[in-house]
Amino acid sequence: MDHTFLTEHSIGILDSLPEGVYVVDKEFHIVYVNAAASSITGISRNEVVGKICRTFCRSERCELGCPITEVLRSGKNILGLESTLQSSDGTILPITLNASLLKNERGQPIGGIISFREKSGTDFGEYLNHHPHFYGIVGKSEPMKKIYKTIEQIAVSDATVLITGETGTGKELVADAIHKTSRRREQPFVKVNCAALPDALLGSELFGHMKGAFTDAVKDRIGRFEIANGGTLFLDEIGEMSLHMQTQLLRVLQEGTFERVGESVTRKTDVRILAATNKDLKTEIAKNRFREDLYYRLNVIPLAVPPLRERKEDIPLLAEHFLRKYERRYAKQIKQVSPQALDILVHYNWTGNIRELENAIEYAFVRSKRTDTLCECCLPPQLLNNQQCDGYKSIKEIEADHKTETILSLLRQHNWNKTKVARLLGVNRSTIHRKLKNIDQP
Repeated sequence: MDHTFLTEHSIGILDSLPEGVYVVDKEFHIVYVNAAASSITGISRNEVVGKICRTFCRSERCELGCPITEVLRSGKNILGLESTLQSSDGTILPITLNASLLKNERGQPIGGIISFREKSGTDFGEYLNHHPHFYGIVGKSEPMKKIYKTIEQIAVSDATVLITGETGTGKELVADAIHKTSRRREQPFVKVNCAALPDALLGSELFGHMKGAFTDAVKDRIGRFEIANGGTLFLDEIGEMSLHMQTQLLRVLQEGTFERVGESVTRKTDVRILAATNKDLKTEIAKNRFREDLYYRLNVIPLAVPPLRERKEDIPLLAEHFLRKYERRYAKQIKQVSPQALDILVHYNWTGNIRELENAIEYAFVRSKRTDTLCECCLPPQLLNNQQCDGYKSIKEIEADHKTETILSLLRQHNWNKTKVARLLGVNRSTIHRKLKNIDQP
């Protein structure tokens, strides 16, 4: 093992410490893990040295504010940061950590060192009372704490999970968290949107096909069940799957076997299934659009994600989260949402849930010309009565302001989706077309 950063003497000192310690290089590969860190997590150093650091710590901070990234960026130490780690059996451990920059003899940064200790007397439930996020999911309302607790409890299980909730509530994030806290976390996590493909193509996508099985099958292709073997398969919009495909899926769940399209060879797969839908599947069963036996196979562990209107205490946390997200994307600092704007956000109904809230924050972020506070007059028109103030930026100002976002930069950031950019700017799509004619694209 190449301890580029550490002498034998320093390794001996670190191994004698009661705190857990791990060291990473600038590419986030683990260089060293001390004895206490292995003891706390149940993960030996030989399992993780040379691998990316998230394979060891598996922390929620990997998704929201990695401390190593921050110390490398700022050059400043981090002290007393509260976070979590996962033990080898999936148990979530509340910890307090410190992060420091490692430098060579010329003062150049070469990596980072994390030290941590378990928070004595603190269990996972208490931890959730004081923290706003969980593996990428933002919120600390009681309904969300119940979901986090369920995810923590099923970490050692391979049981199928059915995630239900309205469009835009964050069902995919819940699926991500289930996989990241499971014992299959180091294996593939494969996602399929069952509503995005017609029946014939969905079969090929899930099970694969043989050359010549249909017109466009020009070569053999493995399916998602084979890709996900040993890991987790997330079937989003499961309520949109046809009865024919439901029958094939039921067989995989019951027997763990399938055939590629156009092939008679039976193949085996070891996959954990997570499924999600915004439909009431019991109503779909009553209308003969969903198989009852498949429903009970999927609904082993039900998780209902609440709509945003039932967790309004999370709106300030979500607004702050999206501010930080778009601050990075647009290289523009807006530190807070004004009390008046926050009041509007909290009292709005949010039929589109978190997705609609994120769009509203991005809209206001783009329209605002202030650098300190997001004011209420920049919010989308459907949230207020088109009021304006000196914090509002008109379309002409946005076009003229080359120091912030131009129409071209917005288009690049949104994959040239003119409809979305027009919505962000509060103009018609035809306006974007007209303005592009006058811009020389690089």
